[in-house]
Amino acid sequence: MDGRQWHSTIAAAQAGDRRALDELVAGWLPLVYNVVGRALNGHADVDDVVQETMLRAVDHLGSLRDPDSFRSWLVAIAMRQIRDRARRTVPDRLPDGLPGDAADFAELTVLRLQLEGQRREVAEAVRWLDDEDRHLLSLWWLEVAGELTRRELASALGISRQHAAVRVQRMKERLETARAIVRALDTACPDLRARTARWDGRRDSVWRKRLARHLRGCACCGDPRESVVPAERLLVGIALVPLPVGFTLSLAFGAKTAATTGIAGAAFGMGTSGAAGSAGGPAGWSAKLLGVLTKPAVVVTAGATIAAGGVYVVAQSPDDPPPKALTPTAAATAPAPGSAAPTTTASPSPSHSPSPSPSKRTVTGPYGSVVDAVDRAPDPDEPPTALPHRPASGVTSSGGAHATLNHRGDDVTLSGQGYVLVRWQISPQYRNGALVMPSWTTLKGRLFHVASGGGRRMDDPVSTTDTTATGMGSSTTGYDVLPAGTQQMWQNEYFYVDGSVTLTVNERGADYGLNVFPTTWDAVEKDITTGPAQGATRYGLTRDTGRDDTPIPQYATRSTPADPATVAQESRV
Repeated sequence: MDGRQWHSTIAAAQAGDRRALDELVAGWLPLVYNVVGRALNGHADVDDVVQETMLRAVDHLGSLRDPDSFRSWLVAIAMRQIRDRARRTVPDRLPDGLPGDAADFAELTVLRLQLEGQRREVAEAVRWLDDEDRHLLSLWWLEVAGELTRRELASALGISRQHAAVRVQRMKERLETARAIVRALDTACPDLRARTARWDGRRDSVWRKRLARHLRGCACCGDPRESVVPAERLLVGIALVPLPVGFTLSLAFGAKTAATTGIAGAAFGMGTSGAAGSAGGPAGWSAKLLGVLTKPAVVVTAGATIAAGGVYVVAQSPDDPPPKALTPTAAATAPAPGSAAPTTTASPSPSHSPSPSPSKRTVTGPYGSVVDAVDRAPDPDEPPTALPHRPASGVTSSGGAHATLNHRGDDVTLSGQGYVLVRWQISPQYRNGALVMPSWTTLKGRLFHVASGGGRRMDDPVSTTDTTATGMGSSTTGYDVLPAGTQQMWQNEYFYVDGSVTLTVNERGADYGLNVFPTTWDAVEKDITTGPAQGATRYGLTRDTGRDDTPIPQYATRSTPADPATVAQESRV
């Protein structure tokens, strides 16, 4: 998540736009939850610290001068709340390392993200770190995953980037030691079993040092069974841990009002110590905020329900399947502002919308007169029509021969004349829900959607044992849902560029990624003519008519919007 992509939303929230504030809180709550949850390792205070962070952020939003620095500013607030919590903790509280009934954040990370192998090992090793290292790791984890920059990490800690580099390196060394301990505890080393016979299960620095000494002198424990991959490579592109079901963030005001006190913090029940202004000062931002949060609003976005009175409640997680035997289709609709819940067109098995395919339209007109729309899947055994051969002098990609776009704000600029493959990677097992589509911006020249392939549409069945499973999800993981009116994507989508255009990932709800390759007519033709006889689910589909009435993709524009996610579905080029 990049704060710069939220510039217009932040500015609107500062101006008193209720929906913008709803979207801002719901969009950034998962990041704060991950920072705090990992720093405190799922301690009982996590919910309180997350709440305090979001309250203070909303309270002081009016004082943020540069909306582009929102992410850095928000994470810095979270780290201050974490440090404040550490200072307030009384000495005789139960240590975090004691076994208990509640799952710690390491366990939540493993379960929610379905981590295995060495990724699981890294998540479990976090339990062995001291508080200070764990606080730093909560930021470094997100930096490696692409959610933070090193500058933002250093800013959140209040230190220079050079000092941050030193601290991160030392923390990584202790993390690798902790990983070795996790591996060793899974072995059958008799000496280690004897040493840990009296261990009460508490993971602390004393036992970490004892076990580390054992590892250095033990041939059995010190020899990993497989090559150890550095933690930073394991965490690249890893998703945020979803908010737990039932997580509630209350932004409702108490008895006092901002208009009479001039202190939004007091209205939130935070007391005057966290106030943005003085008791006798002008209401200003606080009064505006009071007006926003006391108006009823219900919005569903990214799995969080924003209910009347400013109460945010997580309604569904990846572990909550939709109703049995109901599979979203291409006609599924995403939640819209003001709606109570997303709606889907469902059937007992994967099915497709009856709308005609754009490639079969008889409309003839100028460039841009035909735009992609919801279409019917062709018969799996129906070969595609001949693919027109357009001139191709070559396409240059700012991302190189293989651009990988995994995070919100990732983009690639394509220039020249030729064919481009966009390969979809949809990950409902990490984070499902409403899918915010990528967009094509700053178009110069022409862009066509010429073919679809990869052997399957993403809503085709993918399992012989689970009849609910498609490329869009399953009853076990939950489903990714397209916005109403959006054309169902195939595994491979092919485009023809004659000029230049920028493709941007606008991931906000459901988790997805794109791989973008300049390609050739021969490669497109070979892909779409591969059918069930060669192991594909279906033949590909030709969309190119060879004329200017070939469809253009949805979400395309010649303009350069501040937020690419605002590009309209109905392209006008």
